[in-house]
Amino acid sequence: MRDALVAGQIDPEQRADLALGHLRAKIPPLRLALEGKIREHHRFLWKRLWHPLRFIESEIDLLDQRLEGLGQQDPTLAAAVARGTTVPGVDRVAAGSLAAEIGIAMEPFPTAAHWASWAGLCPGNGESAGKRLSGQTRKGSPWLGRRACQCAWAAARTKNTYLSAQFRRLAAKRGSKRAIIAVAHSILAIAYYLQKKRCDYCDLGSGYFDRLNADGLQRYLVRRLEALGHKVTIEAAGTAA
Repeated sequence: MRDALVAGQIDPEQRADLALGHLRAKIPPLRLALEGKIREHHRFLWKRLWHPLRFIESEIDLLDQRLEGLGQQDPTLAAAVARGTTVPGVDRVAAGSLAAEIGIAMEPFPTAAHWASWAGLCPGNGESAGKRLSGQTRKGSPWLGRRACQCAWAAARTKNTYLSAQFRRLAAKRGSKRAIIAVAHSILAIAYYLQKKRCDYCDLGSGYFDRLNADGLQRYLVRRLEALGHKVTIEAAGTAA
């Protein structure tokens, strides 16, 4: 649609018909959105903005191809990136960024906590006279921390995964921003052990936290139902007549 606009095609119906994917289900409102007075001067300005964008996109493609080629030359690096992509929310670009920031040798970091601390994604330890003052995260590698948080947002939107369950559980109590920091910390810990043990990620599932304290969850749900005026009888599955 942008190319058609630059080429001088101003009819909103023709441009709306160029929509792809899910956007085709919204063609009628898309036609209304594309209506407007577009003059030659507008197209001239759009061309000036469009050409640098196309150049940047082509440069990104070239860099991606270069990184892909370098990864194929180093089987160890390629394997590390492939292991990273098994984590929900981590795509190939993110896995490559993590490997570029910390390398593939875990020896400089004795534990996953040391790695998270270096990334600035561990709770602060502000304390005075035995009283906790602040849990604000400390300063660390801005590039690694930012990439981990981006992966955390992507993982939070996945379905039926441990990381998405962790995000929902913490966001309900502490807010989404703190929950994202916790999920980013988990992603770094997972990546640390994947690289250290040279294995792929095995997800615990969205029901992990329910299984972790099944009795407590059962008591909580019973209390909620009784508060609503219901009488609850618990019976093991498969024992009903």
